[in-house]
Amino acid sequence: MTSKAILLAMGGLWAAGSAFAQNTPDTLTAAAAPRPVVAPDRNELKYNLNADGSHYFKATFLNQTWVRFNQSNPGTTVIQEPRAETVDIGLRRTRIQLYGQINDRTFLYFQFGMNNFNYLNAFPGYNTNGTPSNRKIAAFFHDALGEYTVFKGRDYLKLGGGLTIVNGLSRFSQPGISSIMTMDVPVFAQATVDQTDEFGRKLSVYARGQVGRIDYRVGISDPFPISTNGTAPAALSTNSSFAQKGHSKQYEGLFLYQFFDKEAHITPGYMTGTYLGKKKIFNLEGGFITQQNAMWHRGAPERGEAATDTVYQAMNLWSLAAYLDMPVNRAKGTALSAYVGYFHTNYGVNYLRYNGLMNPASGTTVALPGVSGTQGNAFPMFGTGKVWYSQIGYLLSQNLLNGNGTLMPYASAQIADYQRLTKPMGVYNLGVNYLIRGHNSKVSLDYQNRPYYRASGTGLAPAGRRGQLVLQYQVFI
Repeated sequence: MTSKAILLAMGGLWAAGSAFAQNTPDTLTAAAAPRPVVAPDRNELKYNLNADGSHYFKATFLNQTWVRFNQSNPGTTVIQEPRAETVDIGLRRTRIQLYGQINDRTFLYFQFGMNNFNYLNAFPGYNTNGTPSNRKIAAFFHDALGEYTVFKGRDYLKLGGGLTIVNGLSRFSQPGISSIMTMDVPVFAQATVDQTDEFGRKLSVYARGQVGRIDYRVGISDPFPISTNGTAPAALSTNSSFAQKGHSKQYEGLFLYQFFDKEAHITPGYMTGTYLGKKKIFNLEGGFITQQNAMWHRGAPERGEAATDTVYQAMNLWSLAAYLDMPVNRAKGTALSAYVGYFHTNYGVNYLRYNGLMNPASGTTVALPGVSGTQGNAFPMFGTGKVWYSQIGYLLSQNLLNGNGTLMPYASAQIADYQRLTKPMGVYNLGVNYLIRGHNSKVSLDYQNRPYYRASGTGLAPAGRRGQLVLQYQVFI
């Protein structure tokens, strides 16, 4: 066939098609038109590395903004001025996660971000005249690790190493902060936070896995020297503090028995706060952290020690706990979440440490014996002794607000009996989460009631109570 014949044939087909289209009823034309393709909503940023998505790389972003009113502890100052109360705005956490299953056996995980960023910028420290030394808060790598799956396609044994929060002691020592039920975690469970670790993370090698109903993780960590934590180390005294001489490894482990559904086992370490009724979880757990010669104190004759001696002690921490998170009425979407745990915390004789989350104050005029950082919203968070911690929350019906989200009220209590306190301490929180779109977009309102103290001999006695009200907005994808 010649080129001229081909052109004539194509022209005839086009003319016939045009005539057919002009004489076709509108209904037929509409039916023949292609329908627009509507892409489904996506709730994650994920790049698949193979056809079935079993190999992938993923990014998540989280931001927690606080607006807070706090009744200050007695003697509190803010940039050298007395303040009985404060109002501040801050970023409790801003995080980026990058992680993925690179091949059948290899998992890669990074987390980068910053914490506790408010008008004081307390993290970089202060000049001697009380003014901030650096307005640019330090963002840093929280995690950087690689992990190898020993048995292909099975969670029996995974070996990993790097900078990680994989931890012993308890689930709240390695919390998945995007899914916590209470507005914030019980930080006392992150036992050495910013003392000999980096915001709870340590350089570690570990093994973790799930065998039947047993979930386990064990590790060896190389703790940082206390002298590198950015603040002046405590002076050697008859009260225990982290040793400034010597170096030894930490050994840790956490073991869970899972009665119903298995917990998530994707990212190393991080444990879900609440599944919002999507799983039926009931676990019993036990964990520990131990480190030889981690602590020291000057000898005290009343304890049979020579006053000229430096006495070294081990740090031995362990806990037992139960965790429940399950649906109550699947049709309505209601769920119950609860936790109760006992913590035995031995940091050496009379150890006590104050801490205040994103503390809104910079100093105090009321000195207490053997402790520092007592201003603002701080309380004796860590100490040698024993702690009971509990929390409970109830997820209300998914139709509660006519398709505009739902509510989850909660309550928590930390009851601590520390050696240096004359009476057990109670810190109580009441709050409610407005779950606009689950944990991806939620507003939390939290009220905390805490004690403050006065000197009583070499110890501390309760002198009254103060409150703190926080409104938080969390965005997570």
